[in-house]
Amino acid sequence: MNFAKALQSGDVKTLRQFPKADLHNHFVLGGNREWIFQKTGRQIHPITRPLSSIREMDAWNSRYIGQFFNSSEGRQFLIEAAFVQAKADGVTVLEIGEDVWGLSAFFDNDTDKLIHTFHEIHVRIAPEIELRLQIGLSRHCPVDYLEDCLRHFWGHREFYSIDLYGDELAQPIEHFIPIYRRAAEEGLVLKAHVGEWGTAQDVVSAVKLLHLDEVQHGIAAAEDEAAMDFLAENQIRLNITPSSNVLLSRVPDMASHPIARLYRHGINVTVNSDDVLIFDSDVSKEYLRLYQSGCLTAEELDDIRVKSLEKTEIGSDRI
Repeated sequence: MNFAKALQSGDVKTLRQFPKADLHNHFVLGGNREWIFQKTGRQIHPITRPLSSIREMDAWNSRYIGQFFNSSEGRQFLIEAAFVQAKADGVTVLEIGEDVWGLSAFFDNDTDKLIHTFHEIHVRIAPEIELRLQIGLSRHCPVDYLEDCLRHFWGHREFYSIDLYGDELAQPIEHFIPIYRRAAEEGLVLKAHVGEWGTAQDVVSAVKLLHLDEVQHGIAAAEDEAAMDFLAENQIRLNITPSSNVLLSRVPDMASHPIARLYRHGINVTVNSDDVLIFDSDVSKEYLRLYQSGCLTAEELDDIRVKSLEKTEIGSDRI
């Protein structure tokens, strides 16, 4: 049975056997809930209805994650849980990483220790997965603070990408131009969360100002033909998280998710989990939900899956 036929039969167990990428995964919330329960006795229930505000998501996080894993050992446990989840779901390319503030909080301000922790767990639990280690930045943090933190990360070739996330309205995207200029010099794939809460123009501006290779979310671009043309012409990949978008009330339902319009406009889109523990959103389920809702055909989804396994080419032709 091929991937398209597994979608048509609703066979999620078979879907898990096919290679797939998860390029938008916040590992702290990306673990396997059954494994966490087995190891700790903690039940972590996903949300089941669309939320009306980010405050509700913060309340969920406080209830189920909160301070329970707020230690070096707890952080390592959550990394392990993420690899267990990816392995169980048939993910063969996994892009995860630590926020820069976590270096001092959980790894004694030792970048080598952070890198070793991720790689040791990777090799021990799922060596067959291609790990793409990411540097994470919170848009809430002052730029000078982030630049100070990043001193410890520059020069470490083990990192594959850099990502900016958090409230899109926290501060203007142009504040991060110096950081992304340096990240480009370091040879990193340049990513940022944009177009989840913002506008199509926000997506275009972020790509131009930060010279992004990939956008996390970017779904607002579907509202503007010129924005979609720009993304398609410049081969900007959008790493999309459908269930997250629905449950955070960014789109009304899966059937009308803008991923279909973006894909059919020639934009390189991928299907990802975002936060498995919150949204019950493992990658195989995301593909199946998109198919069963009628958003995309089985053949279209298989094409997306195959292309998601390809690396983004970076070089001197950045926007």
